[in-house]
Amino acid sequence: MHRKKYYYLVRVQYLGFRFSGWQKQPQHKTVEGMLTKTLKFILPDSKFKILGAGRTDAKVSALDMAFELFLFDDPLKDMDGFIRDFNTNLPSDIRVVGLEEVNQEFNIIKDSRQKEYVYLFSFGEKNHPYCAPFLANIIDDLDIDLMIKCAELFVGTHDFSAYTARLQSNTKVVRTIDSCQIKINTILKANFFPETSYALHICGAGFMRYQIRMIMGALIQVGKGELLVSDIKESLLNTSTTTLTYVAPGSGLMLNKLDFD
Repeated sequence: MHRKKYYYLVRVQYLGFRFSGWQKQPQHKTVEGMLTKTLKFILPDSKFKILGAGRTDAKVSALDMAFELFLFDDPLKDMDGFIRDFNTNLPSDIRVVGLEEVNQEFNIIKDSRQKEYVYLFSFGEKNHPYCAPFLANIIDDLDIDLMIKCAELFVGTHDFSAYTARLQSNTKVVRTIDSCQIKINTILKANFFPETSYALHICGAGFMRYQIRMIMGALIQVGKGELLVSDIKESLLNTSTTTLTYVAPGSGLMLNKLDFD
């Protein structure tokens, strides 16, 4: 029997520190799993499914993530009330910040135009323990000026084979990065943060698993003097034989902005 379907785009924020990533997994606490569990509680008589705009790794956070909610048979009658009930029953580290109805032509994966990820980090001394969910902490001194210059090398269309884990034969390794900059962190502040912290801003249509964390890892190695600028240039060639092994910690990374066509 044909069932009428209703489509909604839901915007969410979450702190990823206690979650094993976005994707639902048996025996693991995930963001998708928590959203599904809460929806079952507040919509006990409704059949639904959800589909995320992407997947974030363990401990990765989001200030602007989205998922599509598919409701069968009956639409939401009170959208403001739905957001209120959703937030009341979600844990404190997940928040719904927007809801809009879309049509069946909308595709949350294909219509995602650009994503901006931000990686927050500090260096030179041990941070206050409360910083752990938000900032990657590099104890060594880093040549931040060289890292800032080197970040620009990632802009453009390159073969990023060296910047992903467990590369599959069908993975699209040629990707385009629209911008890549290291700036002073102005996104998150707290009285227990170090006086100065930094943010890698990176924008593109889509990224491979661990790609941003491995870019950050390579930049950290440049800052430590373990990699040369020439190593980064060589790693982006389709003839590259460079093997990168450092994946920067997940807890510094957040999805900062998500734009749709």
